[in-house]
Amino acid sequence: MTPPLAVLVGPPGAGKSTVGALLAQRLGTGYRDTDADIERTAGKPIPEIFLDEGEPHFRELERQAVRAAVAGHPGVLALGGGAVMDAGTRALLKGLPVVFLDVDLADAVHRVGLDAPRPLLAVNPRKRWRELMEQRRPLYTEVATAVVATAGRTPAEVADAVMAALRLAPAATPDATDTPQ
Repeated sequence: MTPPLAVLVGPPGAGKSTVGALLAQRLGTGYRDTDADIERTAGKPIPEIFLDEGEPHFRELERQAVRAAVAGHPGVLALGGGAVMDAGTRALLKGLPVVFLDVDLADAVHRVGLDAPRPLLAVNPRKRWRELMEQRRPLYTEVATAVVATAGRTPAEVADAVMAALRLAPAATPDATDTPQ
């Protein structure tokens, strides 16, 4: 079992999905998002899981998805914003290359949008986002090997900062001199 090269954590709007896919591309490896895994397993979007089965059921699906991804994905892994709330998940992340993508409220609101289907941000999203961050920030920093601030950075710049923080080198790309004649 090869552990992930990088695990991205952070709140909604931090850029985990965008940066994760870009990072995987630069490293020449696979990308996996546990929220997508949950939706595939449940056969429906996360907001519908919250509505139909409730948050506790969603969190159990999330625990299972994170456990499976950490055990079976050697590339770049992005976790849902609330995954770190589970003590078992935090224990599972110990010793792994985890990066907390730290985003401020203004950037998060701009990236997520106030009309995006985020169940925990449905009512008064700005206030609720602040509350979530107060609750989760200590947990993000607890599991993180590195913290990368995203403010004022493009996804490419954030990916560069993650690679630097984890000392990851880009995948070698063959050039014309390496091609057999």
